[in-house]
Amino acid sequence: MTARYTHGYGAAVLDSHRARTAANSAAHLLPHLEPGMRLLDVGSGAGTITADLARFVGPARCTALEVSEHAAALTRAELDRQGLAEVTVLVGDAQALDLPDDAVDVVHAHQVLQHLPHPVAALAEFRRVCRPGGLVAVRDSDYAGFRWFPEEPAWDRWLDLYQQAAAANSGHPDAGRRLLAWAHAAGFENVEATSSTWCHATPPAREAWAATWAGRLREGPFGEQLRGTGWAEAEEVEGLAAAVTAWAADPDGWFSVLHGEIVARA
Repeated sequence: MTARYTHGYGAAVLDSHRARTAANSAAHLLPHLEPGMRLLDVGSGAGTITADLARFVGPARCTALEVSEHAAALTRAELDRQGLAEVTVLVGDAQALDLPDDAVDVVHAHQVLQHLPHPVAALAEFRRVCRPGGLVAVRDSDYAGFRWFPEEPAWDRWLDLYQQAAAANSGHPDAGRRLLAWAHAAGFENVEATSSTWCHATPPAREAWAATWAGRLREGPFGEQLRGTGWAEAEEVEGLAAAVTAWAADPDGWFSVLHGEIVARA
């Protein structure tokens, strides 16, 4: 039931993911958290959001889940770096959790469902392991809703290629708009749906956004997939990376990243 992770775990990906915090990536959940809650963070990745959530509920009350030992080691390293070794880090499949019913009070997943072949199955599992009345909080991008200025053909081409690659990997690059429907399909009745954006409009933010995608094009599974399938030749891939990097230098540059969010009551 697992899928190929389109982004991989290269430096360009991790540098971007380490900038994520509970404040900039889980604001829809934070008002609902209380100390002592048992929290499961699914798809903990670089570990920075996990660390923030662990401080809200208490490190010993927090469990992180990743799909492989390699990914779990990245989470553990960040938690150790922040002095949060009490957090439990597990390896498993979000679509078939090896946890008992009613095991936690909160399940959180950030940018996870878009990469799964069976997101409704994952949400049903989140509901199963969450106690009655507990919360399931999910946030996912909606790539078709991304917008940028000035117009740059390289971004248009990048978006087309990314959507093609994600779909070929059994992913759902428009997951953000589907979260409410998926939650209903998984059996949730009480669901609050919202949306939010990241806006990259300062020189450092533009540079970081362009750098992460230029890096993913040049190295790692996304660029390898494009070249290996013949969807884009190596020369075009390098040209796209150079063009988005140049775009970031424009003082008028602006890039908005759309996310869908839900907070569902189990």
